[in-house]
Formats: sequence, structure tokens, C-alpha cells
Amino acid sequence: MTKFLSALFALAAITSSIFANATIVEFQTSQGNVQVNLYDQTTPKTVENFLKYVEEGHYTSVVIHRSVTDFIIQGGGYKVDSGWPLTSLTTNASVINEPIYSNVKGTIAMAKLGGKPNSATDQWFFNMADNSANLDIQNAGFTVFGQVIGDGMTVLEQISQLPQCDADGTSSQLFDNLPVVNYSAENCANSDPLLLDNFVVINQIVIVDAANVTDSGLTKPKNTLINQPVEPITPSSSGGGSFAWLLLLLPLVWLRKKH
Repeated sequence: MTKFLSALFALAAITSSIFANATIVEFQTSQGNVQVNLYDQTTPKTVENFLKYVEEGHYTSVVIHRSVTDFIIQGGGYKVDSGWPLTSLTTNASVINEPIYSNVKGTIAMAKLGGKPNSATDQWFFNMADNSANLDIQNAGFTVFGQVIGDGMTVLEQISQLPQCDADGTSSQLFDNLPVVNYSAENCANSDPLLLDNFVVINQIVIVDAANVTDSGLTKPKNTLINQPVEPITPSSSGGGSFAWLLLLLPLVWLRKKH
């Protein structure tokens, strides 16, 4: 029994070490695979938080629940079973903000609550444009913790071009920009049932390279705007105010509409 426990602890230590050092992960989605090189050396708390969710299988069968054209693609917080409605997932404790790098196109960053810099948990978003002017300064900056490599942006661009549907039809705006597959505008207008195949699903996120440092050759623009004064945000008439919507970067949408 003692030898068995020793072996078990050794295996746990090895597993923990792999997740602590992993720097390249692969998002295996229903639309193709996206590899991301994580900045584990310079945004360690955020990467540790993200990899903990990966280790727990948290991101299995989660959906891309928000796709805003020329802005972001977001996921991580909602799971799909057989179809609509989606299931909101339980989160771990929030992680400290690490706004070191700029929210340029092709990077991944953490979503968080409006007005709460250290509130990021399980949701993340891909920057589909250079969002540095907005996201590097709003809410004390949004933590970029990795960038897309290989042909991952091709997959993300395909997702960004999918039709979008206001799935819940409520004033909360929570699923106003749900990307859908084989589901027309007419289907959306008629509130036809959303089935499993109509969602962009992340089947799982796996580690493909557990080396200590794999990002040394990457270009990583620094966030140089973080200390600049922020223009006060005034909600537009179309803005929502629910807790859930704030998690989806509502203040950033308000700001974006002003440009």
C-alpha cells in the first residue's frame, strides 16, 4: 500500500508539473483546431488559472457563445448538451489581473466583470482585430495571456463569418451574438430549436507542448496604454445592465459603439 501511494503521489506530481509548465494548447473545435502559445513566464497567474480549468475538463463541450464581427470571439463559460438552452458553468476563484501585453489581433485574453479588474474566471476571448485602443485601458486593461499560432486564425476567421443569432430574445443581451451553423436568419426569427450541431462547440482543449518556454520567438506587443487616463463610459440606449452581460465585456461594447 505504501509503494502504491508513493507511486500515486509521484504521478500526481508529474501531472502537476506538466500543467504548470505547459505553454502550447490546442482548442479542438467543431470548426477546426486552434493552437495557442501561452505566456506562462510573464502572465503566470492567468496561465495557471486557465490550465487548471483545462486540467479539470471544464472546457469540454463548451460553446463559442459570442462572436462580434471585427471585435472578439468569446467562450469558456457555457456548455451545450443536446441543444438549447446552454448550461452556465461553476467557476473557480477569480485571478489577479496581469495587463502586460496588448490586445492586438490574434491574441487571447480573459473576460471579466465591468469595473472589477481582478474578476476574471473561466471566460476568455480571441481578439479578432487590433482592440488595443479599447481593451488595453478599460477596466485596468484586459489580460492577454497568449497568441494564436499556425493556421489557427484561419479557423477563427471562419467562425467570425458564421451567421449570428439573438438566441434568447431577451433584453439581457447575453446571447445576442451567438454564432450558429446551418441555422438561417429565418430559423432565428422563428425561434426554431437550436440543436447540438447548430453550435460552435469546443470538444476539448489539450496540451500539445509542455516545454518550459516556447514563446521566446514570438512578437508580443506590450500594453503601453495602461497608465493613460480613461474616458468615462456612458451607456448607449441599447446597452444592458445585467450581471451576466457585464461578464461579457459590456463596457467595451459601449466604448466601441462610440467610435
